[in-house]
Amino acid sequence: MTTLNQDIKNKLSRLHVLEKIILINTLIFILDAILGGLNANQYSFLLPWFSLSNDIWQVVLNPWTVISYGFLHYNFGHLFFNMLVLYVLAQTFSNLFRPRFSLKLYLLGICFGALAFVLATLLIPSILNINGPLVGASAGVRACILFLCFYMPNKRVGLFTFRFKLKYLGIAMVALDLPGLFSINSGGTIAHIGGYILGYGYAKQIQRGVEPAQFLDAILNYFKMKSPLKTVYKKKTKSFAGQSKQDFDSYTHQKQIDLILDKISKSGYESLTQEEKDFLFRAGK
Repeated sequence: MTTLNQDIKNKLSRLHVLEKIILINTLIFILDAILGGLNANQYSFLLPWFSLSNDIWQVVLNPWTVISYGFLHYNFGHLFFNMLVLYVLAQTFSNLFRPRFSLKLYLLGICFGALAFVLATLLIPSILNINGPLVGASAGVRACILFLCFYMPNKRVGLFTFRFKLKYLGIAMVALDLPGLFSINSGGTIAHIGGYILGYGYAKQIQRGVEPAQFLDAILNYFKMKSPLKTVYKKKTKSFAGQSKQDFDSYTHQKQIDLILDKISKSGYESLTQEEKDFLFRAGK
């Protein structure tokens, strides 16, 4: 049993953070299906606890739903499509960015989708057809997609025999989504637009050399903090220009990543040397 538990832990530790999100979404969907099946009066047992209400007062009373709605799906098709796209994104993000970067982008996309949904229900409820709560990871997924499309706008990708720049894929996605504002799923489309705004804005900030949402680092660090009881001694480190060797190495490592990513945004991934590709692959682990 110990060997099995350790094997599971090792496999989970090797998953990219976006792949872990896929696993969490899938497990929640299975749990909801089981609990809903046991209760003949409601098809979704978790919906009242996870979904983002179209009633502002319910949102105020249940603030966690600003994030939790992004981890529950109405049906298998809804889950499958979002998780399939997220899996493809995980392969790209694992080669280009650190796991925490991907996590922050995804969570902020979920939050911006919630913000757009809440504002729409407050300001223009009579124009849009928002008659129910919001669930689904679409806002986070779309934030990640649009970030890539405008962080590396000139990278060329292929679809069958056609090749085009990533920025045109982003523009096409937004354009195809807009008619949904007048459909029965207008609330979901509003959330998509919130994700698009976050993804585009995040890409532009990173291109300017600005790291957005640093407050999230403090929150994530809080959950990773170790108990002070486990600290036995503090190892002395060599100093380089007033910094420890660890800090200095971390700075130069990140600088090299930034230079390579800047090269990708200007000339595309294909312009990298094999050494640069290998470096990015190792850095993403």
